[in-house]
Amino acid sequence: MRKRKIMRNIALSAGIFILAVVFGVLFQKLEVQEHITTVFVFAVFLIALLTDGYVYGVVATFAGMLAINYAFTYPFFILNFIDPANLISAIIMVTVAILTGTLTTKVKRQDAIKMETEKERMRANLLRAVSHDLRTPLTTIYSASSTLRENRRTLTPEQQDAVLKSIQEDAEWLMRMVENLLSITRIDSGRIKIIKTPTVLDELIDSVMNKFRNRYPGQKVRLELPEEIVVIPMDTILMEQVIINILENAVFHAAGMTTLSLKVSTQGKQAVFEIADDGCGINEERIRHILNGSYDDQEERADSRKGNAGIGLSVCATIVKAHGGSISARNRKEGGAVFRFTLDKEDAMDDE
Repeated sequence: MRKRKIMRNIALSAGIFILAVVFGVLFQKLEVQEHITTVFVFAVFLIALLTDGYVYGVVATFAGMLAINYAFTYPFFILNFIDPANLISAIIMVTVAILTGTLTTKVKRQDAIKMETEKERMRANLLRAVSHDLRTPLTTIYSASSTLRENRRTLTPEQQDAVLKSIQEDAEWLMRMVENLLSITRIDSGRIKIIKTPTVLDELIDSVMNKFRNRYPGQKVRLELPEEIVVIPMDTILMEQVIINILENAVFHAAGMTTLSLKVSTQGKQAVFEIADDGCGINEERIRHILNGSYDDQEERADSRKGNAGIGLSVCATIVKAHGGSISARNRKEGGAVFRFTLDKEDAMDDE
């Protein structure tokens, strides 16, 4: 990462400096030499502004000063620092480089501090949400297993089966919760690199629906897919997680829902995914923060097994953005909510 930054800074500085030389030659041919110094001062300003630290701006200052003195000041191709005008130009360029480098360094440090503060806030909110959302399922598993162990002889086979089913459901929920947490922390920390492979849309949806039906056999999903073959570069496992998370969110939270739909369409070089329900919708205050990792606005719930919407949806936003896509949520006028995210199709990636 550090080497890439250094190479980027060097390439950027060299590119800007070469442009300054080209403009200098052009102005010299147009016999407007009085503007050449301004061009190099502006180039030094840009280099100091766009690169990290002071080094590149200062080096550009001395390179520009030598270029002006050697190639663009009479007598040409001779270094001459006796002329006061050359000395003044050198002082101005050095001053511009140092001041710009100082200001940009301070701004970048403040931005870094602000980003780190925001990350710490999100970590604290995430910890609070996890503590709240894991408490009841763990309590349920403990209580059910204790009941089964202590009252096995008095429970009928049907009652034992019901207790075991409750334990299994809560354990599966906890496993999915852990998957979500691992995904969001690994991607946010940069330890996971998204490796995109061309994936046929129909195959992705088939895999998603098979997994979803296994978890919720009683929940129907209305599908609407393009007739043509659509290929999307993606990490298939992570993108399956996104769609399943949003579908599960509707199952858990869309009270009164009778219809759940998954629609995929194409718009230009993008594939557009829309998952909609006709349930109770999302609180207007909460919908503005539901995808940005703000967990502190979650309401207390009697059944906290269903309280992972903030974390699960934040995982969706993290994965989609890591793929270069966008994601949004809104309430429908006719009732319910719709989650919409976009991904580039394969032909869009090829054009780049």
